[in-house]
Amino acid sequence: MYLTRFRINPQRRDTRKLLGSPQAMHAAVLSCYPDPPEPTAESRILWRTDVHGPQATLYISGPAEPDLTALKEQAGWPTLPGGWDTTDYTAFIDKLEKGQTWVFRLTANPVHYGRTKHHDSTVALGHVTEAQQRTWLLDRADGKGFTVEPESVVVQESRLRQFQRQGRQVTLQMATYDGVLTISDLDVFRRTLCAGIGRARGYGCGLMTLAKAT
Repeated sequence: MYLTRFRINPQRRDTRKLLGSPQAMHAAVLSCYPDPPEPTAESRILWRTDVHGPQATLYISGPAEPDLTALKEQAGWPTLPGGWDTTDYTAFIDKLEKGQTWVFRLTANPVHYGRTKHHDSTVALGHVTEAQQRTWLLDRADGKGFTVEPESVVVQESRLRQFQRQGRQVTLQMATYDGVLTISDLDVFRRTLCAGIGRARGYGCGLMTLAKAT
């Protein structure tokens, strides 16, 4: 597994399109792989964009190493050296231990299932309130190999994304979480980091990143 961090140039013409459309960014991420690996239950390509004011960063994880040369031309700083950093994520994941505590960030697609007046069958419906979104994450933590300190979980951003896919409109309710977790099942947690959490994992959801707890 590899983890890549790419600084997005907010002044480039294509940047707004990429940041505003999960479909466009999905295509841009896949273009970084000559032969994109197929998703499996154990691993897949995941990505997330973190935006702080004028600064934006793209994170990509996957079982193959990407080449972001084309993306740098499109949305980076083409004339500057470097432009992205790729690290051996497997080495990091292998050093994790049960009981460790980490600060995490996750963008997910928190949903429940039900019917509406527009649908005759059960469909995925996005949770829209902060309380619903927090509960969604807390309910899934144990099955993903970790426990969460409920008071530590903060929904930093909740946003709606709409785009066209194969002639139909797709609507995603997305939430970005920050919090503190403790690893409870090492094997399951490692799989969670590699395969992601929840739905819409091809569209900027599901990638959890970790930082040392202070």
